[in-house]
Amino acid sequence: MSSNPFGEVPVLPVAIPVGVVVFVVRLALLLRGRRFTWPRAAVAAAIAVYAAGIIANTIFPIFLRPTPSDEPWAPALALIPFHDYELADALTNVAVFVPLGILLPLLMRRPSWLRVLLTSAAVSLTIELLQLAAQKLFSGGHVADINDFIWNTFGGAIGYAIFVLLTRVPIVAVLMNRFR
Repeated sequence: MSSNPFGEVPVLPVAIPVGVVVFVVRLALLLRGRRFTWPRAAVAAAIAVYAAGIIANTIFPIFLRPTPSDEPWAPALALIPFHDYELADALTNVAVFVPLGILLPLLMRRPSWLRVLLTSAAVSLTIELLQLAAQKLFSGGHVADINDFIWNTFGGAIGYAIFVLLTRVPIVAVLMNRFR
């Protein structure tokens, strides 16, 4: 009997290269724009680790050989907001996107509420669409859910609020500017 009967795709051989690519692209952009500094490289590394973690925890598990079933399989898609959704899931989704709301303004030349909110929403929508595609193509283990989209986006907004509040402290503002 095989130790991987369902053909589960291992996470690390996918997540680590994603993180490396994000890091290399970010560094290339910094170098091309003549904006490279070690603090900005640290932000690039943080974004890379964050991206790899998000991929690993939201798209996987993926099964290439799911268990056979007599019933036709349809991807799980939850489109009714706030229906059959637990508080713990909402809080987890908020917490996962707070770092994005803090990191995004460090990447933007002129961050604003709208830009950070739209970028958080775009990242969340991309995750939900990847989950739907993973289900359809590879028997992925996650449900594409409008509630996740809502709470992820809200988490990005909270992260940006934390960023804005921190930058109102003069010494923190000086430090944050070194990373932007």
